[in-house]
Amino acid sequence: MAASEHTTTIPELTAQVPLGAGDKTVKNPEARLHRAASIMRPTEVGHVQQCVRWALKHGVGLTVIGGGHSGHCLWPNVVSVDMGAFDQVNILPTGEDGRVSEAEAEAESLVVAEAGCTTGDIVRKTMAAGVTVPLGARPSVGAGLWLQGGIGHLARPHGLACDAIVGAVVVGVDSGRALYVGRVPSQHRPVGAVRPENEPELLWAIKGAGTNFGIVVSVTFKAYAAPTYSVRSWVVPLSDNLEARLRLSDFDLFARGLAPNCSVDAYLYWDINRLHLGVTMLQSSTTRLAFETPTPTPLGTILGPEDSYKAVDGIGLFETEMYMSEMHGGHGGGKTSSFKRCLFLKRIGLADVAGVLVAAVETRPSPLCYLQLLQGGGAVGDVTASTTAFGCRDWDFACVLTGVWPRDQDGTETARAAVRWVYHVAGDLLPLSSGAYGADLGPDPRDAALAAKAFGPHRPRLARLKQSLDPRNVLAYACPLPKAPIEQKLILLVTGESCAGKDYCADIWASVVPTCTPKSLTARAVSISDVTKREYAAATGADLNRLLKDRAYKDQHRPALTTFFQCQVRQRPRLPEEHFLDLVHGAVDVDVLLITGMRDEAPVAAFSHLVPDSRLLEIRDSSNGGSNLTALDSHPSLLFVNDTTGNEAAKRLAEHSLFPFFHEDLQQLANMVRSAPDFPRPGMEFRHVLDISQQPVDIVVCCEAGSFVFASALAARVDVPLALIREAGKLPPPTLSVRKSPSYISSSASNESGEKRIEIGRDVVPRGASVVVVDDVLATGKTLCAVLQLLDEAGIGAADVSVMVVAEFPIHRGRERLRQRGFGRVNIQSLLILGGE
Repeated sequence: MAASEHTTTIPELTAQVPLGAGDKTVKNPEARLHRAASIMRPTEVGHVQQCVRWALKHGVGLTVIGGGHSGHCLWPNVVSVDMGAFDQVNILPTGEDGRVSEAEAEAESLVVAEAGCTTGDIVRKTMAAGVTVPLGARPSVGAGLWLQGGIGHLARPHGLACDAIVGAVVVGVDSGRALYVGRVPSQHRPVGAVRPENEPELLWAIKGAGTNFGIVVSVTFKAYAAPTYSVRSWVVPLSDNLEARLRLSDFDLFARGLAPNCSVDAYLYWDINRLHLGVTMLQSSTTRLAFETPTPTPLGTILGPEDSYKAVDGIGLFETEMYMSEMHGGHGGGKTSSFKRCLFLKRIGLADVAGVLVAAVETRPSPLCYLQLLQGGGAVGDVTASTTAFGCRDWDFACVLTGVWPRDQDGTETARAAVRWVYHVAGDLLPLSSGAYGADLGPDPRDAALAAKAFGPHRPRLARLKQSLDPRNVLAYACPLPKAPIEQKLILLVTGESCAGKDYCADIWASVVPTCTPKSLTARAVSISDVTKREYAAATGADLNRLLKDRAYKDQHRPALTTFFQCQVRQRPRLPEEHFLDLVHGAVDVDVLLITGMRDEAPVAAFSHLVPDSRLLEIRDSSNGGSNLTALDSHPSLLFVNDTTGNEAAKRLAEHSLFPFFHEDLQQLANMVRSAPDFPRPGMEFRHVLDISQQPVDIVVCCEAGSFVFASALAARVDVPLALIREAGKLPPPTLSVRKSPSYISSSASNESGEKRIEIGRDVVPRGASVVVVDDVLATGKTLCAVLQLLDEAGIGAADVSVMVVAEFPIHRGRERLRQRGFGRVNIQSLLILGGE
């Protein structure tokens, strides 16, 4: 039995809220291995509020049980809230309270479904009234699916389940208040429920990421006329890998031409010692007699005669799923357990994608593992990105990776191998995907890479909402969101040789920041290596206090510490990033964070994309003779040589080189940069840096690229010549030229993929000259790479080039691209650091 420091407080909760049955069954094998501290079964909204208030009082988390499919609905030492008593489905005519929005004009009626209902419950009840809701494809799934997407049989004609949500009742986990958002008929609002001030934001978040922001009690859906379905199926044995890839290519081409009321799903699986392709074609119609006589389908010319044909309603449709009735003798009846992850793919017939899919089935650890391909497009892609929090709309197929094993082997190596297989295939597909489905993801570190692609451009907005609506992280086991972006701060990475005095200097700079800056700032110095020292001490029994404070003792353990850290990184390649982010998020209350103990050769290039809203600088302490930069493949932002006794040199560096970053003029410049949402494509926020050059003046006239505006002004100010780099063909010969890939904004705006050439006059820049490159934007670094290559052709090496950038967008990792291309030693200084794309 699991016990924690909060176990003794549970009777306080059970005195107010009914305790759930001890034999509560959940369907997810991962959750079944956990043992919750208690399962509460509230029967009214007030009970749910009591659970939240108890959790807030004692600083503990809650999980929610709906359909029981989530691997995170039970968790050790966490109280679970079983919503099974909230099982009512109510159907109301549209506008019965006199309100009909434009989005609901096409809806037949409204459906209020409580959070304990399953998809099967809702479909059965609504079918009896002649309507339906676009929900998931399996009858036993619950509210967690609707709130995080919901890919079902009606996705192509009507969209995802979350797209049909027009209102909800929620118990907020910041206070325990009962809230209602959007369309909630008055008779379905709890007594005392209020509309929150942030109603539009909360409703938006519920539609696609709704398990993160409160305990949902009920959802209001817009419903549609209930259709009849024709279902055709094929099972095609495949002779070898090549035939499998060819069949997928033909299937992909056929699927792209289907009408929205038609869809084709596929299964790749192994049975009777060979690979099989199973295909189900679904067509929906509200005309009752539409499917009484089957008509030929062009898919038959690709796959051959169909194996079965049925005309069914929404209830019968559940039984036609191939995994239930045909694959491996049928997966229904509770004989097996499964583990799933889902990625969104374009063009599954392309050689690289099809190759991964076929190889995945060939390497399955269990005969029962399979891949399912659910067709998207249609109404799924018609919804604008900003309408819901669902993060990925641009996909042709949702690829569900399903590891399956006999249920009596739960918790064994057989089950663990199937889970590892799912994550391995997901890792292979992730670079080829357009996103990941957040519905199954949780706190497992292996989910981190998938979660990063689950919400697309909405991640920063959702992170801020999570911090606002769940500040105590009560719902810690929902699909992981990133921590809220921190306010822009200065992060200083203090590097240098061992024993150079880095910690000493960092402490000095942290102490002078509050006293020497024009506004009241706070600072803190921390060591990233302290995290490793703590883990090393726990693993080896070394004295942690001496590791942290006794230099001689630390030097004695240094080789073992290094070996320990390297071993950890081999097991967890992203460990340095995790340690860095832990320090940053642990210092959200300071303006200047100084980090020592960095082991990375190019820390700004390695970490700047993780904190795109902050300015990241490397100060290299060369006081101990480590000033030879030629051995490095990157250029530090600042060099410090402490050539005097005391701390005066360190103070001078802070005053002359660090404090200007906090001058109010920089904020005025940042305020000049206008944001344009959904440009040049939906979901992208364009930051128009050239607005800085267009502030009111008598007259400024400029033509060509944005950097010309800034470079010409700078050249005139300091009285040096200006050399222009232009697209090929715009300068008279003789010239030097190199290829240039499209910039990030050009490719985003026009799908431009072809390379161009840029050129410079052959004798404009004297060989060996000291050159400053001025650019308006550093994003992916493609343009700057081409410029530096062109200068190299002109005889100007990286050591002779400095770069000044007006605005840098670290999320695109432009500095890392430059380092990989051999330009890491070029000194790059950015006037502004801007978050987003």
